[in-house]
Amino acid sequence: MTNFNRRDLGKMLGAAGSALTLGGLAGKASAATPIDLSFPKDFKWGCATAAYQVEGAVKEDGRGQTNWDVFCHTPGKVANGDTGDVACDSYHRYAEDTQLLKNLGVSTYRMSIAWSRIFPDGTGKPNQKGIDYYNKVIDGLLAQGIEPYVTLFHWDLPQALPGGWQNRDTAKAYADYAGFMAGKLSDRIHKFMTVNELRCFTDLGHQVGIHAPGLKLSPAEVNQVRHHGVLAHGLGVQAIRAQAKAGTQVGIADNTVFYVPVMETPEHIAAAKKATRENNAMFLTAIMEGRYIDEYLTEQGANAPKVQAGDMAAIGSALDFVSLNIYAPEWARAEDNAKGYVTIPHIGSSPRMASPWLIVGPEVAYWGVRHVSEMWGPKTLYISENGASADDPVVNGHIDDVDRVMYLRNYIGQFHRAIAEGYPLKGYFLWSLMDNFEWADGYTKRFGIHYVDFATQKRTPKLSAAWYREVIRQNRIV
Repeated sequence: MTNFNRRDLGKMLGAAGSALTLGGLAGKASAATPIDLSFPKDFKWGCATAAYQVEGAVKEDGRGQTNWDVFCHTPGKVANGDTGDVACDSYHRYAEDTQLLKNLGVSTYRMSIAWSRIFPDGTGKPNQKGIDYYNKVIDGLLAQGIEPYVTLFHWDLPQALPGGWQNRDTAKAYADYAGFMAGKLSDRIHKFMTVNELRCFTDLGHQVGIHAPGLKLSPAEVNQVRHHGVLAHGLGVQAIRAQAKAGTQVGIADNTVFYVPVMETPEHIAAAKKATRENNAMFLTAIMEGRYIDEYLTEQGANAPKVQAGDMAAIGSALDFVSLNIYAPEWARAEDNAKGYVTIPHIGSSPRMASPWLIVGPEVAYWGVRHVSEMWGPKTLYISENGASADDPVVNGHIDDVDRVMYLRNYIGQFHRAIAEGYPLKGYFLWSLMDNFEWADGYTKRFGIHYVDFATQKRTPKLSAAWYREVIRQNRIV
């Protein structure tokens, strides 16, 4: 602006202001009926957490050790040496946390079951104290009019399972556990999600090594771990259907990598959709299509996973809904090459939240829903996670996280667009109800809309909690 003085700028703005309003609308258009930002009357608003991230009490009431217990207590693996030993102490404070949900006005809550509380060794005799605990949590939620959506595996694998996810038997053990829990809970739980974020507990744990169990395997070994992960999902779907009461619905919570077209023109839209399908070939694409696509098998060659008879039929088991964890975008554009597209790498100037990986790109919310809907046609979609880390300074007892509100408002606006265009998005779970153990980041990153003082376990609503409560109350973007 060095070429303009304040008077010149004022004249320019004055002239522009006579023709334009804030929304870019001119003249009489500014008095037109505002855009309807409301959601369908039956839209479900909720929050999400995960057992290992909030429960604590890792040695109580017969709970078995998990891979994350071991990982956290290995020096240098988690920021500041943090562990999930106490976390948010929700194991003891679940009634207080249920009240937080009640105060928000949510109708749903996505929670996970700790496999090792039910089967301390992953298999064998069930632990009744673990069953009793989840019965109390679920009954307490239902008493407040909050419907639990239960994720059966959210990364905390029983340590006693030989070989972990490198062992095909772990997929079978998971299916036995999933079927058992469906039999115990489906009189009250009507929505089960098999696993959370396949890419994270396979790739981050076995290829990159920054999550439990902290391995860096060969490409062939990583592909086999991925296969065991999607097989666990598929066998789990079958086991839940076999053991659950009639009317129980089954889905998955997946952090699909979604590609946003660089502009909304047919060729770039097609490129982004193709990039999404091919770059998720080992996960959601395999689940939705019941096969590994040719592009993936050709690219992997001798490193492709070993598949046994019946595996792909199980992996492709029909789902009642698909849930998506949507945070950061990738981009793609059309290109005259063998693939028909190129992907665009993130650049240093990309806007980010407090977590370096959390690029802000609200359009991914719309394109994620649209891509899945157009490629695979699920009857129902949910957003099982969406949220943001922020620095959250406490000033005079207040946490005015306007940056998180900005992020949420823009992403929810894009979900609204998807619904307005007819895509079958039926509910939204904000991540997260409260600050918690953020895996390898320990307690250094806060995603909650309630601030947790981990020294005292006091929960304090942030500005984002008040904002979300108002969104729910009005059932519209505010």
